[in-house]
Amino acid sequence: RSCNPPVGNLATGRTPVTLTTCGQNSTELYCFYPDHNLLHQASRGCGQPHCTKCNANQPDNSHLPADMTDDFFANPVSWWQSAQGVHREEIRLDFETEFYLTHVIAVFKSPRPAAMVLERSQDYGWTWRPYKYFSVNCTATFGLQDDLIEEGSMCTSRYSDAMPCTRGEVIYRALSPANKIEDPYSPEAQDLLKLTNLRLLLLKRQECPCRGLELVEKPQRFAHYAIYDLIVRGSCFCNGHAEECCWALRVLACSYLNVFSSCLWQVHGKCMCRHNTAGDHCEKCAPLYNDQPWKPGDGKTGAPNECRKCRCHNHADSCHFDLSVWLASGKRSGGVCDNCKHNTEGHRCQRCKPGYYRDRGKPMSSAEVCRPCTCQPMGSVNTTFSRSWRCHPKTGFCYCKPGVAGPHCDRCLMGYWGFGENGCRPCDCARDCDQRTGNCNEPFFNIPIGGQIPDLLQMPTNESEEEWKWNDHEQGFSALRHPEKCVCKEKVLGSVTDFCQMKYAYVIKARILSAHDKGTHAEVVVKVKKVLKSGKVKIARSNRSIYPESWTNRGCTCPILNPGTDYLIAGQEDSRTSKLLVNMNSLVKPWKAHLGKQVSDILRIGCK
Repeated sequence: RSCNPPVGNLATGRTPVTLTTCGQNSTELYCFYPDHNLLHQASRGCGQPHCTKCNANQPDNSHLPADMTDDFFANPVSWWQSAQGVHREEIRLDFETEFYLTHVIAVFKSPRPAAMVLERSQDYGWTWRPYKYFSVNCTATFGLQDDLIEEGSMCTSRYSDAMPCTRGEVIYRALSPANKIEDPYSPEAQDLLKLTNLRLLLLKRQECPCRGLELVEKPQRFAHYAIYDLIVRGSCFCNGHAEECCWALRVLACSYLNVFSSCLWQVHGKCMCRHNTAGDHCEKCAPLYNDQPWKPGDGKTGAPNECRKCRCHNHADSCHFDLSVWLASGKRSGGVCDNCKHNTEGHRCQRCKPGYYRDRGKPMSSAEVCRPCTCQPMGSVNTTFSRSWRCHPKTGFCYCKPGVAGPHCDRCLMGYWGFGENGCRPCDCARDCDQRTGNCNEPFFNIPIGGQIPDLLQMPTNESEEEWKWNDHEQGFSALRHPEKCVCKEKVLGSVTDFCQMKYAYVIKARILSAHDKGTHAEVVVKVKKVLKSGKVKIARSNRSIYPESWTNRGCTCPILNPGTDYLIAGQEDSRTSKLLVNMNSLVKPWKAHLGKQVSDILRIGCK
């Protein structure tokens, strides 16, 4: 749910700033009528005035600005008083940060002003806007209608009467029937309630009109403003994401000013944020929680609008929100991880850096999920499908020079010899040769009576990306690196009738990732990019294996499938083992957009 901090007196523990203070430069004599005479007037008038002195440097005779905001229960008769004879006075309360205002109460010792303005600033005093105008005659003083006549007007005469001559109150309520706010954290509410400074402009004095005895004292000694208490009710501003606040740094100074007790009751401005938010006012998401845009709590519905954690797989300490990523995801996720650790990279630290590959035996959140490539420098090449890769980032397979095999490119392919800087050379033999000398080896088959060569269709399938691992008996190859050795008679795309008569079980667009000589069969790993047709074997747009039925021990498949190339592949399937097959009757062509459209049209219209 959204949170609401408690309301308190924002003036407590904070000292207002005024233009003048009585006795600021020297001792002043001033006069006043006793409170009991003014509060309980009789026919005899105001009574005899009392006169005394004011000196700002004498504690027993001073009336400083801080006396307006002290504890009015502990010090009920302390007050601030201006210098004599001033007409325009200013009282300003500066806050160290942003707060929310609910209402203001000023209790005057002198008669209330005939005209005054209550203002607020939201930019630490650079600009000011009025909350309310106060005047005995709104139209004559400010050119505004009185809210006693026109509800919602910015001016009122309600608190400008000179009577009572002491302890008269001026009250302002930020939330009133004229200012209806449904959501206290909406932009409209913030514009009204949020402030960094509060200012009272006292523009015109007025004398106490009570019928008293003939004044014997000088009238200027009564000419001053005086305020018992200034109460500013409000709360810390937390955007609906906190219900408690603590000291901001600038407030800590109060403990060194011998007003520690006031600080204990002070309304502090630094929010203790919830909902995975951060900042003095919970105005932003915490460092690792920027997967969606920050929002304030909803004070109308109570929705907390929590910040959501980025999916960085424990490889980053922070993330930032990226609008383009957010829009591209359909407004589901916009977090981009910062400074990925543990040799990872990507928006979510979801892949390994160049020179590293993912260890499928460890969870993606492991600090050791990315292992360094271990390629034999003599047998591996620098030029790969992505020039920054030293090995395949998903399998760890190294990219070998012509005739070189093995997971680390550390030995010759079957049918090759002479491992060196230029790779391996083809054997000049019918079959294999000695990999060190190149001498031909005589073939020897040990097949028991009644035995048979293993059937390709009965070999176990291997469609899981997580199982693409080398072992000591596997040898990788690429016809791309020695195309002169691979010659196949390829099927052409003939007429619509010829294509349909082949009754292909599947038609796909796929990129060849790698190929493996398993000894008894060949296996080619592809990334399926588009499925134009499928049969009983389910085909997803992901990595899987296809199985050429025509292959040689010199590293060739027929039709030729070169790693790193996109192909249009149309072939048959074996539903018993869920294998996709490629043979000499299959259609295998390098992918072209017009070719894909042509085959799509044939499948849609021609083969009905």
